Amino acid sequence: MLDFTWNMFKETGSIDMYLLFKEIQIDHHGPVEEVAEDLADVNFPIS
Repeated sequence: MLDFTWNMFKETGSIDMYLLFKEIQIDHHGPVEEVAEDLADVNFPIS
């Protein structure tokens, strides 16, 4: 669904398609800040 809305936005330039894309992206992946916080909380050694 994410690919479809992105491709429709690219083809049409529709702001509604872009907003739908962003809404689906956030629902699927969560807000960027939450992802960054989750990655920052991971504890593993870096070698």
